[in-house]
Amino acid sequence: MTEPLHATPAVAGAPAGSSAAGTLEVGRAPVAPAERDLTDPSLYTNRELSWLDFNARVLELAEDESLPLIERVKFLAIFVTNLDEFFMIRVAGVHDQLDARIDARGPDGLPPGEVLERIAAQVRALDERHARQFEEVIRPELADNGIRIVNCEHSEADPATIERHFRNHIFPVLTPLAIGPGRPFPYISNLSLSLIVRLHDPKLDHDAYARVKVPKEVLPRLVKIAKDTFIPLENVIAAHLGDLFPGMQIISHDLFRVTRDADFEVSDEADDLLQAVEDELRRRRFGEVVRLEVGAGMDPALRSRLIDWLGVDEEQVYDVKGMLDLSDLWEIAGIEGHPDLRQQQWTPVTHPAFGPRPGDREEHPDVFAAMRAADVLVHYPYHSFASSVERFIRQAVDDPDVLAIKMTVYRTSDDSALVPSLIEAAEKGKQAVCMVELKARFDERLNIRWSRALEEVGAHVVHGIPGLKTHAKAILVVRRERDGIRHYVMIGTGNFHAKTARLYEDFGLFTTDGELGQEVANLFNSLTGYGHPDRERKVLVAPNWMREPLIEEIDKTIKAHEAGLPARIAMKMNSLVDQRCIEALYRASRAGVPIELNVRGICCLRPGIPGISETINVVSIVGRFLEHSRIYSFQRGDERRYYIGSADLMPRNLDKRVELLAPVDHPELQGELEDTLERCLADDTFAWTLEADGDWHRREGGTRCAHCELVERTLAHASTAGA
Repeated sequence: MTEPLHATPAVAGAPAGSSAAGTLEVGRAPVAPAERDLTDPSLYTNRELSWLDFNARVLELAEDESLPLIERVKFLAIFVTNLDEFFMIRVAGVHDQLDARIDARGPDGLPPGEVLERIAAQVRALDERHARQFEEVIRPELADNGIRIVNCEHSEADPATIERHFRNHIFPVLTPLAIGPGRPFPYISNLSLSLIVRLHDPKLDHDAYARVKVPKEVLPRLVKIAKDTFIPLENVIAAHLGDLFPGMQIISHDLFRVTRDADFEVSDEADDLLQAVEDELRRRRFGEVVRLEVGAGMDPALRSRLIDWLGVDEEQVYDVKGMLDLSDLWEIAGIEGHPDLRQQQWTPVTHPAFGPRPGDREEHPDVFAAMRAADVLVHYPYHSFASSVERFIRQAVDDPDVLAIKMTVYRTSDDSALVPSLIEAAEKGKQAVCMVELKARFDERLNIRWSRALEEVGAHVVHGIPGLKTHAKAILVVRRERDGIRHYVMIGTGNFHAKTARLYEDFGLFTTDGELGQEVANLFNSLTGYGHPDRERKVLVAPNWMREPLIEEIDKTIKAHEAGLPARIAMKMNSLVDQRCIEALYRASRAGVPIELNVRGICCLRPGIPGISETINVVSIVGRFLEHSRIYSFQRGDERRYYIGSADLMPRNLDKRVELLAPVDHPELQGELEDTLERCLADDTFAWTLEADGDWHRREGGTRCAHCELVERTLAHASTAGA
């Protein structure tokens, strides 16, 4: 959520830390907490099961009757798209381990076979909740509010009107595929929705089968038959199967949907990496089936045939009650009108530092001048991406004194202004350098297109360091000034993506700090050239210099606490998985250091275990905006250390990606980060607390809402700046 999607207050809902939690064990007799090794599997939650807990929190928002109805519809859709990607990547990976007979256990100690069994059980329970929420709650409530999703027989529409729509708009697109002697079962593409039909041929007196793809890639999934009245496309097709199979008797039919392995590896030794990625994208369509979803009422004979044709095990089959693939509920979220069923729209505001100053005559304020005056910390989606990042690049393109613009691209939107600006910069003769990560999952095609467009105008396009994905978020502008060359730098926690910047919560640091600018320049040189860079003084760069410096910060905080100084660790991230980092946090907790963690998604650490993690609190916020920023803060007496950047504490980020964390040194900006952390930790509206047994419990109270408070804070700052 894909990807649908908070003063120092007392933090509510701290883990209870019952005595039973201190003796959680896997496969051996309990021991006293003080004797436990920090590598004990019972101290860790399985990452795949923790992710499913996160998606359960998304589903809980779809069940939350305090939210506007269409917002709940969105969370139903987000739940499905999240689960699809989970199966395509994570479940597929566990299947690969099992098939290869690789017993690659994580810190939690669960073998791959048991992980798959637990995933299947948990997903079935979540699927049932999801289907029940739509069919029994959301669908009737939509109807009560004038938005109807109905079948042909309940549409109250003139059958001739439906027939005409089918004949004119749907029938020409359909391709029925027979299955039988000489006609093998057809290839079923990933995530496609299909009808499987059992037929009887009265002339030859035998049964036959056929598949009809529901062409929702080219037609709306929900056929509008009247104002705010829709019929699922598959239902219209099913009602007219006789037109597709003239002279045949329709015995039974139902829906099915296939999810395939969509992960792939590209050899970094390929002579043409771009071509290699394109080839793998084509192969992705033919990945192994990892999940088969079928209508819960499917004819058993039809179901059995389908399982045989697709070559799946019964454990991989999920019987779905009601409509399949509710990701298409985004079509309902996009209908016009019904403001009473939606949250009030939020329009990001320009950060005061980048806004017009009294007496300004220019249409666009000078971003460079604002950066020279002081470091600027922009918080999305509260602040505008257009008037910060896009304006920064636009000014660099137009400024004749700018010599070079360098940028990393992991994910960017199709209508992005950034890459076209780089193209224009290259056409003007500036050094335009773009580090495009071709292997950014599910954005490969767009990144390939941008790469070719940049290369055509002579921009320097590189694809990173072999064996590593480049996930760092950085922009470097090199400008000639009176006293020499100055570096203007932007370091972000999220992608340079205009659309997601309105939905994802992220930070961006704009700075002209000379030392930091040189270190970012060194990073770009290592990405485009050769070398083994030394450890930098300010920035932390993975894979070589990130895990150890962060653990050093934790250890320094332990020593400060033991010396009697006020000490605290507070972190905000998407996922906490890395065992060595978790062990370091456990050591800090054993020493008595207060630790506050705001982890949106996966958390393999268990808080509140006596003798292990009693001082650790873990909170997850899932709400209107997708919490996406990473903040790592360490307080030791009067010393404050804050880092922001692209990296979560996961092995993939710390070992297999180029990541960047930058220090935030200005006391005022540190205060903004601290204030944000505290609001998130105090949220009791959209926050869940993790308990020692691994269960998440939603906080109750409804007096603090981080997203609401940050909107108010942003408006207050904007009002003060404009006064």
